[in-house]
Amino acid sequence: MRPRRPLDLTIIFLVSATSAAMGKTMVHSMNDNNPLSGVTVLVVEDDLFLAMALEDTLVGMGAVVVDVCHTLDEAMAWADVDDFAVAVLDFSLGSHSVTPLARRLARRSVPFILHTGMSRSKPSLMEWRDFPIVEKPASPHTLVAAIKSVLAREPARSQGRH
Repeated sequence: MRPRRPLDLTIIFLVSATSAAMGKTMVHSMNDNNPLSGVTVLVVEDDLFLAMALEDTLVGMGAVVVDVCHTLDEAMAWADVDDFAVAVLDFSLGSHSVTPLARRLARRSVPFILHTGMSRSKPSLMEWRDFPIVEKPASPHTLVAAIKSVLAREPARSQGRH
């Protein structure tokens, strides 16, 4: 008989009906002491390693990551979906800009932050000067502060739209 390993209930993987229909898995941290506890987040990041690190950071802070999109086409599929409270968007997705998605989210009053390797002073970011722009690499504290600040503008969204 093999010895039993202790059960760690800190992180539980959940699948929502919407996400299951789209073939997506949501990752959720069950630790209520985290600053983003229960906040639903869409992550758009083309670099696989950065996407995984960002997802781990957000989940570690208590967020529910509804999806991680690596292309503009994947992300645009979420543009009119109400299953997330906030989006974390990499500005450059390969040869594309996230601008079409950001514009659609802004029109729908969906909060988002730009998480980019570009300097805030770049002309291509001027359109987004009223939104939080977090330069990579960002500390978990900086990400949380940016997400909380943008959610404070739209308090009804803090746990997602339903």
